[in-house]
Amino acid sequence: MRASHTYTIRPKWHLFFLKAANHIFRMQISQSPKTKAIFLDKDGTLIRDLPYNADPALVVFEAGVFEGLRTLQAQGYQLAIISNQPGLAMGKFTSPDLDKLIQFFNRTFQENELELAGFYYCPHAPAELGFSCACRKPEPGMLVRAAEELHIDLQQSWMIGDILNDVEAGNRAGCRTVLIGNGNETEWLTGPFRDPVFTASNFLEAATYISTQKETTDA
Repeated sequence: MRASHTYTIRPKWHLFFLKAANHIFRMQISQSPKTKAIFLDKDGTLIRDLPYNADPALVVFEAGVFEGLRTLQAQGYQLAIISNQPGLAMGKFTSPDLDKLIQFFNRTFQENELELAGFYYCPHAPAELGFSCACRKPEPGMLVRAAEELHIDLQQSWMIGDILNDVEAGNRAGCRTVLIGNGNETEWLTGPFRDPVFTASNFLEAATYISTQKETTDA
């Protein structure tokens, strides 16, 4: 059963309905062993970074992405997108625009023999614009929510991103992390959660590295 879960700006009654609609699904998966996942940054990792774009016609996937994702999916990883989308709060695009983009990602994954387990996004503007939230990366909120809803073992999971905020979010959530060193990280701010396990030159290298790593064990 496929399910897509998102952070959205919608009335509370909609969120209640969403929770009710997924109640049986969550009960079913809670009785089975937890799975592992690959958490994927979107812009600059899966696709070329075009700021504030919500137009599917302008989306260009990075080379090797689908091959790498198929390798990881074949090893039992669920695939979930974890994306900051401040353009919503800043008025760059609308919720219906983003919904169409999410549908595009679902279709594109299916066309490439992939299953997108979830598309999680933070709709909030950066904290310096006057609001601070628990979901915007480098906060780990989206990963924690995905783990709860998709029944994921964070210790057995990975976060792949192109900047250190992705790395920090993954590390703080309890995942292992890979940074794609494609030049998109320009600040290089250091901190206790900002060191990746591995730095890859592209997505396929990142997927290949993860595919060779053993699962972690409890101390």
